[in-house]
Amino acid sequence: MSCTLSDSGVLLIAPGDVHELVRGQEGELLKRLKPLVAAQSVTLDLSHVERIDAAGLATLISLYGSARDAGNVFAIANASPRVFEILQLVGLDRVLNSHNAVRCPDGTSRFSQSAA
Repeated sequence: MSCTLSDSGVLLIAPGDVHELVRGQEGELLKRLKPLVAAQSVTLDLSHVERIDAAGLATLISLYGSARDAGNVFAIANASPRVFEILQLVGLDRVLNSHNAVRCPDGTSRFSQSAA
């Protein structure tokens, strides 16, 4: 997991070892990030995440809530088209302030495969 501190004091985290945010893998991410979002604002780079399911969405919501409770901001960046489409479907794209999210260039659906 690589971390970079931006000029505005937001920690950008790129967990390159996380390729799926699905049931069974969400606990480790929560364990690693919950203390960070409680201490400072964090942007999570999702560029390596190819799949997300309900457990992954719940993880993002939990991190958002922990950051908000501590007076910090939790956001996501660089979601793949498939992940971004799922975030859009449930309305989290607006809540999590997706920065530089990659959208489907042709507007086609990426739901030919299941999320999990």
